[in-house]
Amino acid sequence: MKFYQFILLCALSIIPSKLLCQSSRTIEKSNYTAYVRPYIGSSGHGHVFVGANVPFGMVQVGPQNIFKGWDWCSGYHYSDSILIGFSHTHLSGTGCADLGDVLIMPYIGKVRTHRGEQNDISNSCSIYYNHNQEKVSPGYYSINMSNGVKAEMTASERTAIHRYRFPKNSEKHILLNLVEGIDSKAFATYAKKIDDYTIEGYRFTHGWSPTRKVFFILKFNHPIESMLVYNNDTYVGKDEIKTGDVQKKASKTAGAKCVITLKGVDNEAMLKIALSSVSCKNAEINMNTEIKGWNFEEVHQQAVEKWNKQLSEIQISTSDSSKKEVFYTAMYHICMAPQLYCDVNGEFRGHDDKVYKGTWTNYSCFSLWDTYRTLNPLFSITKPYMVDDIVNSFLSIYDQQGKLPIWPLNGGETECMPGYSAVPIIADAYLKGFHGFDAERAFKYMTASATYPKQKGVTYLMEKGYIPCDKVNEATSIALEYAADDWGIALMAKKMNKSKEYETYLERGKSYKKYFDNNIKFIRPKMDDGSWRAPYSPFKSRDYTEGTGWQYTFFNPQCPEKIIDIMGGDAPFTSKLDSLFTVKGDMGEAAPPDISGLIGQYAHGNEPSHPFCYYYPYAGEQWKTAEKVRFIEKDFYTNQPDGIIGNEDCGQMSAWYIMSALGFYQVNPSNGIFVFGSPLFDKATIRLPHSKTFSVIAENNNEENVYIQSVMLNGNAYEKSYITYQDIMNGGTLKFIMGNTPNKLFGSKIEDRPYSAK
Repeated sequence: MKFYQFILLCALSIIPSKLLCQSSRTIEKSNYTAYVRPYIGSSGHGHVFVGANVPFGMVQVGPQNIFKGWDWCSGYHYSDSILIGFSHTHLSGTGCADLGDVLIMPYIGKVRTHRGEQNDISNSCSIYYNHNQEKVSPGYYSINMSNGVKAEMTASERTAIHRYRFPKNSEKHILLNLVEGIDSKAFATYAKKIDDYTIEGYRFTHGWSPTRKVFFILKFNHPIESMLVYNNDTYVGKDEIKTGDVQKKASKTAGAKCVITLKGVDNEAMLKIALSSVSCKNAEINMNTEIKGWNFEEVHQQAVEKWNKQLSEIQISTSDSSKKEVFYTAMYHICMAPQLYCDVNGEFRGHDDKVYKGTWTNYSCFSLWDTYRTLNPLFSITKPYMVDDIVNSFLSIYDQQGKLPIWPLNGGETECMPGYSAVPIIADAYLKGFHGFDAERAFKYMTASATYPKQKGVTYLMEKGYIPCDKVNEATSIALEYAADDWGIALMAKKMNKSKEYETYLERGKSYKKYFDNNIKFIRPKMDDGSWRAPYSPFKSRDYTEGTGWQYTFFNPQCPEKIIDIMGGDAPFTSKLDSLFTVKGDMGEAAPPDISGLIGQYAHGNEPSHPFCYYYPYAGEQWKTAEKVRFIEKDFYTNQPDGIIGNEDCGQMSAWYIMSALGFYQVNPSNGIFVFGSPLFDKATIRLPHSKTFSVIAENNNEENVYIQSVMLNGNAYEKSYITYQDIMNGGTLKFIMGNTPNKLFGSKIEDRPYSAK
């Protein structure tokens, strides 16, 4: 994430295809993919995936650069100019790197396997490129490579299809590279030619996900003339290779590479690759089910149709084409994760390395610490058909590892970030009426995870009622995240008539007060002996996860009213909150780069700050939320390559934009209360189940008229500064009358303010 936005890079090069070059006036309304700009977030610190996939697909096929550190977490960065091949798994927007499996590189000339280095790719398979050679749109990627090969690719859920056009009268080869990944080490690899058209294999890795297993099947539309195999770059034979030690799971890097030459290729050759976490046989079943033939255009068109279905879940009306591009690219980005993690027969490999078969659609790649704040509440509106499957995926992971997921990635638990953030997502689903999972089982797993002794700081929390900062790193952030999670357990317990658990977890959810130093009016880390951390500066990130004392002083999204009470009422609270957006101070050299997109000490580029703009209505000053939300949407989201102010984090940054553009935001992650901000578009219509729609109309809306003057719900005057989940899902019309000066009376009465259910 960043403190500044990068200098804009060649505006023309962000246009990914001829389709995207069309004027918005000539684009058919049904073709929402035409507004998507996949390069948005590929520069700066957005870390987004660039390539071809379908929504939530297991396969994401796209270009891979040499990994150079943090900004290459997706395997690709807009600033780069070296391509080492096309890999089939990627992360999008994360702050850690992994995946990049089954790397393919078509090339011409003499046989070679060397990747090359950053400053020297001579005599290698790598190439230099620029963005004028690329075309990218939802479900499609192509590049006219400097080696003379044109490469195109598209995908279904579990299978990718490549089409290569080679120069005539050239030696044509395809490198299968199982060594390279995105900051992961292969400990075992295998590849074998099993018939004249087919290769099977696997790549087992240690990385951010502790242990992952990827099996694949690779088929060509031309017969294989030869398959030369190499251990790293050392020739070892033909047709089959195994490296590493599967049983010992050795940490030494394994190095299978294969050079495939096809018979009878005059100009065009095609290949298909399907993946599985279970076996090569399952990978072949996936391929034969999803892409039976060799019709590239048909597969591409099916991918476009799948994207249009997802993008059309919200239809917007605006005369500003750039806003339409930002919005539909955000809609595109929220469909990158979670990723499908099961084969067509329902099987998948668990965190315990055992094979399971689900009766639900199983997912993985959950950036829960990020997405519980906005992405998952948004899914409960726009993608309710996924919610039960997501929860069942969580419950299955508990069965595999003995606790609910923290940051699960394709068969492994990364243990990344504080909190047990699956908990508020499950609670929110249950409280919103989702019943496609076993609620009793879910509640049991939630409380077990909240008392799991190996969970950071949990034993201190249960013994002392707080987590001491001199015993646990980042203790204060961890404790405040647990409190937000515990509040969700309490709300779910109440609805399930579990009074004892309700009282226990409601009290744990109120732990904010234990860290608030009334003398300085800040959250402050507490020592093992009960004293405050000294010396202490709220500008420093010590004791906090990707944040400072300024930001975490406002971190109580489950009940902002508690902050208001502790600070002495509405006026002192809003004064302090005003200061968050204006205060200046030195965070020091140790400040993590994630603290980005700064407005004072509000950091929009990092997720803990995301609800803070929406706190003002709890104190009766909704108008202050309106002006801040509009500023953030205008300045921190653009249609340029650096158009996302921080890590995309599997859709969370985009989800904030989408939700805010609709005019409301769920502050408490588990209570279904959506607080009003400032609607961005003249009209937005959400497609709901059972042929219902919910429309948001903003009358007199423009860049100056950011303030809500009055509201109507289904034709009736509406005084509250929030709306409930049920009101949205019932369908209807929410109408905002906008103006250029605040209506300070709107939402000012206590009975009209949002509330945190207890």
